[in-house]
Amino acid sequence: VQLQASGGGLVQAGGSLRLSCVASRSIFSFNYMAWYRQAPGIQRELVARITSGGTTNYGDSVKGRFTISRDNAKNALYLQMNSLKPEDTAVYYCNAEHYSTYWGQGTLVTVSS
Repeated sequence: VQLQASGGGLVQAGGSLRLSCVASRSIFSFNYMAWYRQAPGIQRELVARITSGGTTNYGDSVKGRFTISRDNAKNALYLQMNSLKPEDTAVYYCNAEHYSTYWGQGTLVTVSS
């Protein structure tokens, strides 16, 4: 499975971005899909996860600001990011778990103060 992430960029604090991740095959049966992020010098952390049934969970630092969703018909995973803060600056990776673990290539989000 290949995952192609896009949508990163430079945004001012308080702004919004929407990340997308498209899979090379159907995601209907994928147990979990998620977004992780990694800032320089910091361990990769979970941002948000969504199950095949649509149950979501979020990292404490993004609760109430970010929303994860998936569109099985488009083989796509999304992350709507609102009220962005400089500390959200990181490379964001999409992730899928279906018997194995798959990672996208990452997309850089930079939030200026």
